[in-house]
Amino acid sequence: MKKQSPWIEIPQVESFEHLRSAVNGYTYSRVILTALDLDIFTVIGIKSWTVRTLARALDASQRGTDILCRNLASLGLLLLEDGRYSNSPLSAAELNKKSPDYRGAYLALLQRHWDEWSQLTHIVKSGKPIEDDKLVTEDEDRRAFTWAMHHRSRDKAPQIAKSIDLRNATTLLDVGGGPGTYTLEILAKWPKLHATLGDRPAALQVARAVARKHPAGDRLTYLPLDFMYEDIPDTYDAIFLSNVIHIYGPDENIKLLKKIKAALNPGGKIIIQDFFLWDKKGLSPIETNLFAITMLLYTEAGNTYSAEEVKTWMTKAGFRKVTSVPTAEEPLLEATLPAKKP
Repeated sequence: MKKQSPWIEIPQVESFEHLRSAVNGYTYSRVILTALDLDIFTVIGIKSWTVRTLARALDASQRGTDILCRNLASLGLLLLEDGRYSNSPLSAAELNKKSPDYRGAYLALLQRHWDEWSQLTHIVKSGKPIEDDKLVTEDEDRRAFTWAMHHRSRDKAPQIAKSIDLRNATTLLDVGGGPGTYTLEILAKWPKLHATLGDRPAALQVARAVARKHPAGDRLTYLPLDFMYEDIPDTYDAIFLSNVIHIYGPDENIKLLKKIKAALNPGGKIIIQDFFLWDKKGLSPIETNLFAITMLLYTEAGNTYSAEEVKTWMTKAGFRKVTSVPTAEEPLLEATLPAKKP
């Protein structure tokens, strides 16, 4: 059985109190996002502060700083001892800009979501994604998003890599792999494997930077590829399709799966990682359902799908004997092509 990821527990809405609890979930978000806006975790750093001195350093009111810090301490993001506030281990490492483990790109993405999710009513009515009016180029936006995905997946990637069996493969293609975070961990597990990362040039710039600091980075090569509009050049022993399915609609996904099948060697394997719905009604896990809202906001046809739906698409694309592979995170879907007959 798959392991549920950590998530704030919101009860089924069966009473007005449940409704109030669900709606008020935004209050936690706003407290944390305001702390990030003020850069409070970087200001605190490795020191402990009184409210008075911290307010002065933040250029904020003492009353506002006091109430904000109390709430951050209630959430466990600050520690309070003898009237002085300090960072929790998480805040000191991952929310502090001066830390090497800072996850700034992903935090910036979360901050941006606050305003964009506020447009949900309009998006539900129109059925069209948010119009991007930011004064940045597409490449800049893609680089920022790719860094965010690295910061999001760097803990998860080793767990996924442990569950992937590529003992019979020497070549792997990661289709739309962004920063290459998952593939680098797969390479670390299988020393005889060489991988190619196929994505757009802006994403590959980030991937090169990530790979330079990884021990397996010298076995990763880069392929500029717009996989929805271009055929996949060459063939491979395995193809990894991670967090791509949810961006597109069923017809587009079947088309992509057919391209992947054509690019696999005899006996080759496809491995799919995504946010799958696992119950018959398509209502859980709750975070997967919520991720469908993200796709509604940002894509033309994206959604979250059940594993059974994706298995059906794989069958239509020509794959047989599709199986689920358990991991410490979400299960993967796999299928292996028949080996060429002697």
